[in-house]
Amino acid sequence: MAETEGKATSLNGASGEEEAKGDQHKDACGSKDGAKHSDNGEASGDRNGPESEPKAEEGEEEEEEDDEEDTDSMDGSALFSLTEDGERDSEGGRQERAKDGGRRAARKRNRPCGGNNNNRSSSSDDDDEEELKDGDENDKEDDEEDEAMEAWLGAELQDLRGLAWRAIPSLRGREIGRDSQQFVRRVCGARGLVQRLELQGRLERHSGCVNTLHFNPSGTRLASGSDDLRVVIWDWAIRRAELEFDSGHKSNVFQAKFLPHSGDSTLAMCARDGQIRVAELSATQRCKNTKRVAQHKGAAHKLALEPDSPCSFLSAGEDAIVFGIDLRLDRPANKLVMVKEGDKKVGLYTIFVNPAKTQHFAVGGRDQYVRIYDQRKINENDNNGVLKKFCPSHLVSSESKTSITCLVYSHDGTELLTTYNDEDIYLFDSNHSDGADYCRRYKGHRNNATVKGVNFYGPCSEFVVSGSDCGHIYLWDKHSARIVQFMEGDRGGVVNCLEPHPHLPGMATSGLDHDIKLWAPTAEVPTGLKGLKEVMKKNKRDRDVDTVRHGDQYDTQLLWFLMRHMRTRRPQSTRREGADADTDESWSSPDTSDEEEGSPDHVQCMSS
Repeated sequence: MAETEGKATSLNGASGEEEAKGDQHKDACGSKDGAKHSDNGEASGDRNGPESEPKAEEGEEEEEEDDEEDTDSMDGSALFSLTEDGERDSEGGRQERAKDGGRRAARKRNRPCGGNNNNRSSSSDDDDEEELKDGDENDKEDDEEDEAMEAWLGAELQDLRGLAWRAIPSLRGREIGRDSQQFVRRVCGARGLVQRLELQGRLERHSGCVNTLHFNPSGTRLASGSDDLRVVIWDWAIRRAELEFDSGHKSNVFQAKFLPHSGDSTLAMCARDGQIRVAELSATQRCKNTKRVAQHKGAAHKLALEPDSPCSFLSAGEDAIVFGIDLRLDRPANKLVMVKEGDKKVGLYTIFVNPAKTQHFAVGGRDQYVRIYDQRKINENDNNGVLKKFCPSHLVSSESKTSITCLVYSHDGTELLTTYNDEDIYLFDSNHSDGADYCRRYKGHRNNATVKGVNFYGPCSEFVVSGSDCGHIYLWDKHSARIVQFMEGDRGGVVNCLEPHPHLPGMATSGLDHDIKLWAPTAEVPTGLKGLKEVMKKNKRDRDVDTVRHGDQYDTQLLWFLMRHMRTRRPQSTRREGADADTDESWSSPDTSDEEEGSPDHVQCMSS
């Protein structure tokens, strides 16, 4: 903390130095005078430096006193005020401002002066003065743009709450048997550990981008699916693939999930080909077979598991159909609802079952509305069967083509988290009435190039985690909406999947890279959020530019990515020995949409 305060004082001194330079150069006449003023400015900045040392020493004394009470509070909250006064900037931001200041100083040192250039014509002087005036106006516009960006990023933020967990008292309490059963839950939800997340290793086996990750209920195994049409079951702790098999799908595998209470023997899968398949796994690390149990007309992006059921789950497709699938029945698939807005079908990208009210499920897709249904009373003649709808108020009448790429319920089903294509992430109270506005808004990332996921992190959904087109992973404190962790997650540029471990403080992520990355809180010091602000600003500028030219060109570009991927994808690999022939019986409902297959608005993954 003391080191942070010292840096903040030095940063303020540097900022004052640049302002002093700017004021002095306004009266400069020739490069020599400009150089003199620059030297004075640097000297002034140097004088400010030593003044910060006593403050740092005082901070160290205070920190030592705090350490007597708790030697490791695991807190780095002072680092995460991105928009308040006395803000701590990233190294990238300081370098960028230094470059801007150098360019401005160079222009002002080169200002024409009559005493130094007697041969220059008056018209030439006027032209140079006009050019310098335009440059100053551009600088002013840049400053105003930065201020507007700061105001946007800082809006709707709240203060971080106090620490809910402290390391030393908690460890001492566990040693004497006090609250030992709650120890792990409190550790997993501790902000100090989230701030110490760092890359632990990679799981490498797939030959395409990895679109899905899912831990089994005990957290000992991790399932992954890829564009290479294969599914791998990992013993992630020792970073070894225990089982690899052909999914039976004909196009990109989008999800593969262990069914709960099935002994990790049943895996449900969906893909771009619209098939819903079930794989039966043996205890000897073999795949007995995969069987098609439903068929969508269009891609099927997501499955929704019922928390206590080993044989039933839901699927949603771009044909606007939601299937209820019960593996105990002779014909497993049953059409629950066709999602519509008025008379128009709404293609679906995501679906999730409420863990507290398992009869309720929420869907999202090619419009701005979150729709909640009750399986017990779906009547398509009454409000198209919808129980209630949510949408951010400013998107209700928006003319932009806004889509929901992913939504998830919190651990207790009281909150619903939704991420929008080329928009922000919004938190809704699922108990609110129909039409209620959002409760929280999370900014800074970019969700444009792929069908991107979002998730809660922590045993009590304390944090929000999302990938981004910039290749980074963002974690927000759910209550304050402030970013508390920022990590580079994908060399390919996009992070799509984020799967927190069910019982331990850590998670697995994947994106356009062909590997899976494992994260754990092992860093010695909390993150400094280096480069965060500049990345956030760039994401916002790119989003604003794309919003202006949003239209058919956008869909054409995405379809081009899809077609290019289909042409360049390697031939389907042969099945591993021991995998029986697939069963292609399709028990899907005949009542499906007439929408043509293969015409999505978004691609799950770009070309691999």
